[in-house]
Amino acid sequence: MQPPPWAPTLTGDGVTLRAHRPQDEEDLITQCRDPATQRWTSVPVPYEPWHAREWLARRREAWQDGTMFALAIEVNGRFAGSVDLRPEGSVGLALGYGLAPWARGGNLTVRALRMLLPWAFEVLRPEVVLWSAIAGNWSSRRVAWSIGFRVEGTVRGLVEQRGIRLDGWIASLRRGDPLTAAHPWFDPPLLAGRDVVLRAHRGDDVPAMTQACNDPATQHWLSQLPRPYTRDDARAHLEEVAEEHAGGRALFWTLADRDSDRLIGEIGMWGIARGEARSDELGYWAHPAVRGRRLTTEGVALAARFGLLPRERGGLGLERLVIRAAESNVASQRVALGARFTPTGRDRRAELLRDGSVEDLIRFDLLRGELT
Repeated sequence: MQPPPWAPTLTGDGVTLRAHRPQDEEDLITQCRDPATQRWTSVPVPYEPWHAREWLARRREAWQDGTMFALAIEVNGRFAGSVDLRPEGSVGLALGYGLAPWARGGNLTVRALRMLLPWAFEVLRPEVVLWSAIAGNWSSRRVAWSIGFRVEGTVRGLVEQRGIRLDGWIASLRRGDPLTAAHPWFDPPLLAGRDVVLRAHRGDDVPAMTQACNDPATQHWLSQLPRPYTRDDARAHLEEVAEEHAGGRALFWTLADRDSDRLIGEIGMWGIARGEARSDELGYWAHPAVRGRRLTTEGVALAARFGLLPRERGGLGLERLVIRAAESNVASQRVALGARFTPTGRDRRAELLRDGSVEDLIRFDLLRGELT
């Protein structure tokens, strides 16, 4: 790499990238004292004014010796954050970024990186740019996703933060990759029915989810659930749901009572982003307190309608949805029939139940043209 001797100035889309200045000190201190910055980065805690002065004073030296290429993000003449690139081997760079609290929420980092990365690939000539973050930093991950980074996975102990090793995500952007999202990121839309709503999961769903997943019937039909099912298991499930949404692989809702907004079940679709496949599977479970009231049926019908509606009408544009239920799970089959799914066959000896028995799965489907 043959970097220029000092930072360039890049301007466009309402953003300026420039060299850091001593005048940035006050705003840099505010950013680095922000709780979110301290939670997700390795800035010193407590963060003192001398930390900012020392960091700003080293920017030119770090640039010239090739250890870090950092630029300030400026909006309307004010320091708003920083982006940086650090050498990773002979032909790689590691990317970092962060914003001041006042500058968040306006897609500013994405705009800045769409200027920085073309410059970096042209001038610094890396073959790959890597991004990493502490697992759970969803706002940083969404930025990386927006500009085309592909998450390769979660690495245990990847990130060191103030002497502690934490699990982290790692993602890559190769030379020539488009600076646009490589796959969908699903945000569950709010779907309202007469007696139920489908909404995104929340942390306060954990107690009711834990109770439902310890129910003997739920445990029998969903044999893969941990036993006993703890609140930690429920929180881990919420993280798995978020991961599936971020990867564009599945879409899950909390099934909630319309009046109380309390969790009464869960509905999911998976296999959504498999090339040009237009047929996906739908699954569900209900809290024991609401079984027999047709609330799950109403929720499944809402989800199915959203999945099968054309995209121009606000749906996913699927052609077909499939439900599979164990042969003796009559209640689940009634839900499928109540939501207008049609029995189409069986998958022989395909389901292992909690008691060790193996049953056929009865298959139902619903086609787009059959929506009422």
